[in-house]
Amino acid sequence: MEPGSMENLRLLYQSPDFLVVDKHWDIRIDSKMWYEKLTVQRQLKHRFPELADPDTYYGFRFCHQLDFSTSGALCVALNKEAAGRAYKCFKERTVTKAYLALVRGIVAENRMTITLAIGKNTQDGLTHMMCVEGTEGCENPKPCQTDLLVLQRGLYKGDPVTKVLLQPLTGRTHQLRVHCSTLGYPIVGDFTYSFKTDTEPYRMMLHAYYLRIPTDRELIEVMAPDPFQPELDPSWVPTETILCLSDAMTETVSKAVESDCKEEVRKPPERRKETEQERAVCKQWLSEWAGE
Repeated sequence: MEPGSMENLRLLYQSPDFLVVDKHWDIRIDSKMWYEKLTVQRQLKHRFPELADPDTYYGFRFCHQLDFSTSGALCVALNKEAAGRAYKCFKERTVTKAYLALVRGIVAENRMTITLAIGKNTQDGLTHMMCVEGTEGCENPKPCQTDLLVLQRGLYKGDPVTKVLLQPLTGRTHQLRVHCSTLGYPIVGDFTYSFKTDTEPYRMMLHAYYLRIPTDRELIEVMAPDPFQPELDPSWVPTETILCLSDAMTETVSKAVESDCKEEVRKPPERRKETEQERAVCKQWLSEWAGE
């Protein structure tokens, strides 16, 4: 529960082309606002000034996004060519991500697949939020899928909660937060999707635990340490374990490796040159890969 600072950037992975850091909760990745003194971008420039690229606005190329309130694994490309290789993985959907979360309520089913389409909320006062198809004012909903595994059930400050592993198989803005909230299991501490009522927890309990990016030159695979443990936060008291995190991750990683093997043996079809319009669509998709 240590607050973020310029000094406490945790490094998870480093190579000549990439860094993966463990983003602190409640820190923005970057910002153009002068009053935003603490961001991941500023932490990186402080820790690795020699790696900053003067040809970029922020000095570093972030391969994907994490919400302001989400902690965990965040990948940074150190040059344009490496960023292109990571972009290709996101475009072809070979990236695997898994998140840990504490959600309000007792999730009865041990496994769930959530397929609610998500769009932009256009209702007055809610335009900073996303919503599911069928909601009043939901604009341009797009298909989404989230796999949910229950790890533990218990209490947070005396209230019933469930610890879950969430795997977004698509990458829509606020996807995990919207899916959980819509099913009646909002993420603990989610100020936005509790409509400003869940204010007591010190943070939103959503953490990017696992990240796997199989580029054609190196495999980036990291786990950001689990912050939702009783010894780190005594307010969280597990009372029932359904599935150990290590077993859940063995299953998740096995599926990712199996998918990689299928891609390798599949004969690649001849591909025409990508048009500017298609590239713009891909860039828009990548910009939506928030994963929360």
